Amino acid sequence: MSSPAVTRHPATGPDPEPELRDFEIPAAGLPDADRLRALDAMDDYLTRKRQHLVGYQATQSLAGSALDLARFMLSNINNLGDPFQSGGYKPNTKVVERAVLDYYAGLWRAGRPYDREDPDSYWGYMLSMGSTEGNMYALWNARDYLTVPGAPQPVAFYSEDTHYSFAKAVRVLGVSTFHAVGAELYPDECPLGGDWPTEVPSLAGPSGHSWDGPGAMDPQALAVLVEFFAAKGHPVFVNFNLGSTFKGAHDDVRAAGELLLPVLERHGLIERQLPDGTVRRGFWIHVDGALGGGYAPFVRMAAADPETYGWRPEQELPEFDFGLRLPTAAHGELDLVSSIAMSGHKWAGVPWPCGVFMTRTKYQLEPPTRPEYIGAPDSTFAGSRNGFSPLVLWDHLSRHSYQDQVDRIRRSQELAAYLEQRLGELERELGTELWTARTPGAVTVRFRQPGPEAVAKWSLSSESLLTVPGDPSSRRDYVHVFLMPSVDRAKLDALLADLAEDPVYRAAATAAR
Repeated sequence: MSSPAVTRHPATGPDPEPELRDFEIPAAGLPDADRLRALDAMDDYLTRKRQHLVGYQATQSLAGSALDLARFMLSNINNLGDPFQSGGYKPNTKVVERAVLDYYAGLWRAGRPYDREDPDSYWGYMLSMGSTEGNMYALWNARDYLTVPGAPQPVAFYSEDTHYSFAKAVRVLGVSTFHAVGAELYPDECPLGGDWPTEVPSLAGPSGHSWDGPGAMDPQALAVLVEFFAAKGHPVFVNFNLGSTFKGAHDDVRAAGELLLPVLERHGLIERQLPDGTVRRGFWIHVDGALGGGYAPFVRMAAADPETYGWRPEQELPEFDFGLRLPTAAHGELDLVSSIAMSGHKWAGVPWPCGVFMTRTKYQLEPPTRPEYIGAPDSTFAGSRNGFSPLVLWDHLSRHSYQDQVDRIRRSQELAAYLEQRLGELERELGTELWTARTPGAVTVRFRQPGPEAVAKWSLSSESLLTVPGDPSSRRDYVHVFLMPSVDRAKLDALLADLAEDPVYRAAATAAR
């Protein structure tokens, strides 16, 4: 067989992406030799990229599942409609999907599997997209659950460190943010002073601003904002992050809830009677656990019982799940969290985007349609859903005990500490600032952006931060490394060797002298 060939152009650098011309399909199709050569070229490229990917929340160690699960590629597997009803399309893996849901329901203390007569049972499904779909589903469900004809509209709150998908989701679903409602209905009344911020501020760092903060939401600022809108009768949707996109931060859901519940109770949002006599809450708490939802339970297990698991975590992660209950003055103890989303292609490791959404039956509204065609309620966001994803995620979970999962997150946190230390040493060797930082308990380290060749080789995600708000000249360009289970010390040492010779770093060191 001919060796793989990829059209290379000097402008694309030493490790270019494949060109479209290598994969163009003529009217007559491709001869087998050309087709296989193109596939070999893509395999060669993806293998190189897989070996160097450190900048994104994606696990790359997937060989075991590929060997065991290839046989299922012979079937068109579609988990059409609700996972708790088989439906008319029988080539499905819904029984496996339910097993995966039960697993995470146990980790997230969600209780019993779906029973429409049991309001405290859980309902959920496996997403065909990542947590973006789960976040959109939560917003969709919350919008309809919280909206009462003739009453003030629901208002959404999320922090400045929240994944960009939320800004997209509120526009797609027509959900109003506190910024939009405040600017339109209550101009010049922001209780934080000044103009209405676009998002809830994150905690400040040593500078007094959030750019060097840990990346978690400021619960005091959230409580002040919620107080303003709750007093005017607006029901509230709040998103918390568990492993934020850039800094890997974990919002303290319990601490925020302790501030929010008295506000919500004071303004009649713990229970609201609807015109038809039904009673619903006037708030919805969602947790975007795209990354952290997969590992946080195991960190908490180890913190609670370090002797059994052989590890005492450096940072006990906050309580975030359906078991989180808080007292109120007039309504007794309440469960706080309404929904959780997690991405299966991140911490666990699936070769394509997927995830898990979960809520309680008491918050699930009737599906918009009950099509006879599919033989099951169309209660999910996508309708047709990837039936292969439950198999891959089930295979991963079945291979790893709780102890294995604790060991995976322990190794990642240890590697994060190692990288932070080595970057500090490199900074001293070069004689220039690399702005190295790591949020406690996170599995990511952020630092100064190197040159474009290093960024492309290692798939480094970048973000620009202003050290002086509103001053473009104060911009710092950062990248980060996520210590996913497929990253090891040898890979980090190779990255560090490249950074030591990076021309951008060398130029900064020369300028510093």
